[in-house]
Amino acid sequence: QVQLVESGGGSAQAGESLRLSCVATGRSDKFNYLAWFRQAPGKEREGVATINTRVSTKYYGDSVKGRFTISLDNDKNTVYLQMDSLKPEDTAVYYCAAAWLGSSTTWTAAAEFHSWGQGTQITVSS
Repeated sequence: QVQLVESGGGSAQAGESLRLSCVATGRSDKFNYLAWFRQAPGKEREGVATINTRVSTKYYGDSVKGRFTISLDNDKNTVYLQMDSLKPEDTAVYYCAAAWLGSSTTWTAAAEFHSWGQGTQITVSS
Protein backbone atom coordinates (compact mmCIF):
# COMPACT_ATOMS: atom_id res chain seq x y z
CA GLN A 1 0.00 0.00 0.00
CA VAL A 2 1.07 3.54 -0.75
CA GLN A 3 -0.26 6.60 1.04
CA LEU A 4 0.06 10.09 -0.38
CA VAL A 5 -0.60 13.34 1.48
CA GLU A 6 -0.53 16.68 -0.33
CA SER A 7 -0.04 20.12 1.16
CA GLY A 8 0.54 23.66 -0.02
CA GLY A 9 -2.70 24.50 -1.79
CA GLY A 10 -4.22 27.94 -1.68
CA SER A 11 -4.92 31.08 -3.66
CA ALA A 12 -2.72 33.30 -5.78
CA GLN A 13 -2.91 36.15 -8.22
CA ALA A 14 -2.02 35.61 -11.85
CA GLY A 15 1.74 35.69 -12.28
CA GLU A 16 2.48 34.57 -8.73
CA SER A 17 3.95 31.28 -7.55
CA LEU A 18 2.88 28.42 -5.30
CA ARG A 19 4.54 25.15 -4.30
CA LEU A 20 2.82 21.87 -3.61
CA SER A 21 4.29 19.02 -1.60
CA CYS A 22 3.33 15.36 -1.47
CA VAL A 23 4.72 12.91 1.07
CA ALA A 24 4.67 9.25 0.00
CA THR A 25 4.65 6.55 2.66
CA GLY A 26 4.29 2.78 2.53
CA ARG A 27 5.61 0.39 -0.11
CA SER A 28 8.08 2.31 -2.26
CA ASP A 29 8.59 -0.82 -4.36
CA LYS A 30 5.02 -0.40 -5.63
CA PHE A 31 5.77 2.67 -7.71
CA ASN A 32 8.43 4.10 -9.99
CA TYR A 33 6.55 7.23 -10.99
CA LEU A 34 5.08 10.01 -8.89
CA ALA A 35 2.89 12.50 -10.68
CA TRP A 36 0.72 15.55 -10.27
CA PHE A 37 -2.70 15.63 -11.88
CA ARG A 38 -5.33 18.33 -11.75
CA GLN A 39 -9.04 18.48 -12.29
CA ALA A 40 -11.10 21.58 -12.89
CA PRO A 41 -14.90 21.58 -12.55
CA GLY A 42 -16.53 19.89 -15.50
CA LYS A 43 -13.22 18.75 -16.97
CA GLU A 44 -11.32 15.48 -17.09
CA ARG A 45 -8.38 14.83 -14.82
CA GLU A 46 -5.26 16.14 -16.55
CA GLY A 47 -1.66 15.02 -16.16
CA VAL A 48 0.45 18.01 -15.08
CA ALA A 49 3.90 16.54 -14.44
CA THR A 50 5.59 13.30 -13.51
CA ILE A 51 8.98 12.11 -12.33
CA ASN A 52 10.61 8.69 -12.48
CA THR A 53 11.67 8.02 -8.90
CA ARG A 54 14.56 5.78 -9.97
CA VAL A 55 16.31 8.00 -12.52
CA SER A 56 14.54 11.37 -11.96
CA THR A 57 13.43 11.75 -15.57
CA LYS A 58 10.70 14.39 -15.75
CA TYR A 59 7.76 14.95 -18.09
CA TYR A 60 5.30 17.82 -18.29
CA GLY A 61 1.93 18.53 -19.77
CA ASP A 62 1.97 21.00 -22.63
CA SER A 63 -0.10 23.55 -20.71
CA VAL A 64 2.50 23.88 -17.92
CA LYS A 65 5.83 23.43 -19.72
CA GLY A 66 8.24 26.21 -18.83
CA ARG A 67 6.14 27.33 -15.84
CA PHE A 68 5.93 24.32 -13.52
CA THR A 69 8.78 22.23 -12.14
CA ILE A 70 8.51 18.80 -10.53
CA SER A 71 11.22 17.63 -8.16
CA LEU A 72 11.87 14.78 -5.77
CA ASP A 73 13.57 14.53 -2.39
CA ASN A 74 14.18 10.82 -1.92
CA ASP A 75 15.42 11.28 1.65
CA LYS A 76 12.09 12.84 2.61
CA ASN A 77 10.00 10.66 0.26
CA THR A 78 8.49 13.91 -0.97
CA VAL A 79 7.64 15.14 -4.45
CA TYR A 80 7.18 18.84 -5.09
CA LEU A 81 5.45 20.90 -7.75
CA GLN A 82 6.78 24.43 -8.08
CA MET A 83 4.21 26.48 -9.97
CA ASP A 84 5.39 29.79 -11.38
CA SER A 85 3.69 32.34 -13.62
CA LEU A 86 0.32 31.04 -12.54
CA LYS A 87 -2.69 31.65 -14.76
CA PRO A 88 -6.42 31.62 -13.95
CA GLU A 89 -6.72 28.47 -16.09
CA ASP A 90 -4.45 26.68 -13.60
CA THR A 91 -7.33 26.78 -11.11
CA ALA A 92 -8.19 23.18 -10.18
CA VAL A 93 -7.90 20.54 -7.53
CA TYR A 94 -4.39 19.11 -7.69
CA TYR A 95 -3.70 15.47 -6.88
CA CYS A 96 -0.53 13.55 -6.20
CA ALA A 97 -0.48 10.02 -7.61
CA ALA A 98 1.78 6.96 -7.70
CA ALA A 99 2.16 4.24 -10.32
CA TRP A 100 4.37 1.47 -11.56
CA LEU A 101 4.74 2.21 -15.28
CA GLY A 102 6.52 0.05 -17.80
CA SER A 103 6.81 3.04 -20.09
CA SER A 104 6.71 6.78 -19.57
CA THR A 105 4.40 7.14 -22.58
CA THR A 106 1.35 6.34 -20.44
CA TRP A 107 2.06 8.81 -17.64
CA THR A 108 -0.85 11.10 -18.52
CA ALA A 109 -3.38 8.30 -18.14
CA ALA A 110 -4.95 8.65 -14.70
CA ALA A 111 -6.15 5.04 -14.85
CA GLU A 112 -2.52 3.88 -14.74
CA PHE A 113 -2.07 5.29 -11.23
CA HIS A 114 -3.09 3.09 -8.30
CA SER A 115 -2.64 5.48 -5.38
CA TRP A 116 -3.94 9.02 -4.98
CA GLY A 117 -3.76 11.80 -2.46
CA GLN A 118 -6.82 13.60 -1.17
CA GLY A 119 -6.33 16.60 -3.45
CA THR A 120 -5.62 20.23 -2.72
CA GLN A 121 -7.36 23.27 -4.21
CA ILE A 122 -5.42 25.84 -6.21
CA THR A 123 -7.28 29.03 -7.14
CA VAL A 124 -5.69 31.66 -9.36
CA SER A 125 -7.42 34.98 -9.84
CA SER A 126 -6.77 37.51 -12.59
